[in-house]
Amino acid sequence: MTASRNPFTPTFGVVPFVMAGRDEQISNILNALDSGPGDPNLSTIFIGARGTGKTALLMYLARQAQQYGWIAVSVSALPGMLEDIYEQSLEKAREFVSSENQHHLTGVNVGGVFGVSWERSSSETGNWRTRMTRLLNELEEHNVGLLITVDEVRVTLDEMVALAATYQLFVGEGRRIGLLMAGLPHQVSALLRNENISFLRRAVQYHMERIPDYEVIDALRKTIEAEGRTASDQELARMAEASQGFPYMIQLVGSRVWSQHPEMKRISTQDVERGIDMARNDMRTRVLDATYRELSEGDLRFLEAMLEDEGASRVSDIAHRLGVSSGYAAQYKRRLLEQGVIGERGRGIVDFDIPFFREYLEGMRGSE
Repeated sequence: MTASRNPFTPTFGVVPFVMAGRDEQISNILNALDSGPGDPNLSTIFIGARGTGKTALLMYLARQAQQYGWIAVSVSALPGMLEDIYEQSLEKAREFVSSENQHHLTGVNVGGVFGVSWERSSSETGNWRTRMTRLLNELEEHNVGLLITVDEVRVTLDEMVALAATYQLFVGEGRRIGLLMAGLPHQVSALLRNENISFLRRAVQYHMERIPDYEVIDALRKTIEAEGRTASDQELARMAEASQGFPYMIQLVGSRVWSQHPEMKRISTQDVERGIDMARNDMRTRVLDATYRELSEGDLRFLEAMLEDEGASRVSDIAHRLGVSSGYAAQYKRRLLEQGVIGERGRGIVDFDIPFFREYLEGMRGSE
């Protein structure tokens, strides 16, 4: 057997062959695209730590939107995002017909082939909202929707607040528009606390939790068999156990196991164990080491104080262990929340949000 293509994608943001553990979210969003205005899932926020598959899920849903008669544009919450949304919307609407600068929609074909055509506008006047309104008017004449996905949301970006506020108005007007957002727990919480866009508190929220082992096993099996190879139930269970339900680690383990002997039809126990060792080293060098290097001495003292607890920690207990005031400890709590290292589990309670990082710190402390 010749070496087959490695089907695993251990790169942040790349859509995997199987979106393990996200069936409910995917089904609800796709049903919403099919239903149109009024479906609550058209306003959705995905919440989770880095590496939990938020970006990949947004990308997957954006790709699927076309089949339901929607144009999808994807941005990250960065300066210039509003103009990027507008320009992408124009481009997405005309890319299958013409590369010329056409601005008036004259025809749409949604089905096996999606295409539109535009007539050139004499001018681009008005602010972002009025220009988007004209674009939406044109699209709605042909029953075409606009899905906007925003990754890494953050309330400190004025354009993020402006987008959310304008989106609320579009929803109130009954527009065929959807907004899918994703972000770290702390950033989403801060966004929802903003009084200018309090309506987002009514958006559907999905927390990107650990994927159950049985779903990981199913995804591994389907991905492996799609390329003509096999692995036993025992070997698949071992790979799932090593992944700990963490989407990025699932892809790392799968990729490393696959690459041991890609020319062999059957994946062996030795392939699995060697691949898991290599994936753990990848996780350490690509994620854990980099995260550790970015932490200050104060950050590390806070995190090491958390190691005294088997699970979540109370900030008041951390402050007591460090011999500092609650206010002082809260400063480091905020820093670590913003970095996505820890997450809130309740009022004054935190836990590690980056998988494997607790064990990593314990090992670092033990080596000193």
